[in-house]
Amino acid sequence: MLKFLFKRLLVLVPVFFGVTLVAFGFIRVLPGDPVEVLAGERGVSAERHAELMTQLGLNEPLWQQYLNYIGDVLQGDLGTSLITNRPVAEEFFELFPATAELAICAILFAIILGIPAGIIAAVKRGTLIDQGIMGISLAGYSMPIFWWGLLLIILFSNTLNLTPVSGRLSFLFEVEPVTGFMLIDSFLSDEKGAFKSAMHHLVLPSVVLGTIPLAVIARQTRSAMLEVLSEDYVRTAKAKGLSPLRVIAIHALRNAMITVVTVIGLQVAVLLAGAILTETIFSWPGIGKWIIFSVFSRDYFAVQGGLLLIATSVMVVNLTVDLLYGLINPRILH
Repeated sequence: MLKFLFKRLLVLVPVFFGVTLVAFGFIRVLPGDPVEVLAGERGVSAERHAELMTQLGLNEPLWQQYLNYIGDVLQGDLGTSLITNRPVAEEFFELFPATAELAICAILFAIILGIPAGIIAAVKRGTLIDQGIMGISLAGYSMPIFWWGLLLIILFSNTLNLTPVSGRLSFLFEVEPVTGFMLIDSFLSDEKGAFKSAMHHLVLPSVVLGTIPLAVIARQTRSAMLEVLSEDYVRTAKAKGLSPLRVIAIHALRNAMITVVTVIGLQVAVLLAGAILTETIFSWPGIGKWIIFSVFSRDYFAVQGGLLLIATSVMVVNLTVDLLYGLINPRILH
């Protein structure tokens, strides 16, 4: 297991440096001048402009700037925001729990509904149940996030008045941030009704963000299950007189899960991309909304650091998926 983990970590090293190169290069091709952003509407003189360029290290050759950037990143320094004058890493990790909480709830929603739906569609192949599940999943995959989010707000918030429109918690409650995860903090607090309020605020964003992963997981589970159900060992298990539930749960699903786990890992990148729109629609104070604000305000260092940290998060999740392979199928470790 340790050897397998070490090999995967070695693969991530060049990927990480590739991501730093992309983040560094992307910021350098954006239009605008960081010094003008820093100066604001007043502007600066040519002498002050040159002084600030030297202070920010932007007057050096690109290769030297990249080496300085890598050195700072390896020390945990992602720069300072031009707008708030706070460390980028501090701002990111202050907002990251909100996005992580939303993404975890969305992927749990997708897994809990998607895998059983895919199994049922595979077992009932060719029936109306199969056609219905696949049709609904195709519709879910095709719906734009912004349209789906606004539709649910109109229906459940405005018309039925069942869920809040925006935010993470009702203004009636004041919860002390301990972990940054509102569900945990509200549960630990003494505020009666805070946990229920946090749950209500999380329902619609989680459903909107988890709809596309739900459709993908359901379709991929069906495809993997159909392939496994035609294998000889499954037919042998049926011939031995094992119950259909045992055949599906133990013999078929476990072997189909390798493909499904891969898809779930890949959906993390989709969740983080979708979080930008979802957080904007529901005024969710996470990194997606922060990145949008940084782009529009031309906060170059915040965008650069945010891109790097988001990409690193995706790499960590994919490493976790690789380790799960070993638990599902130990032969992969050898």
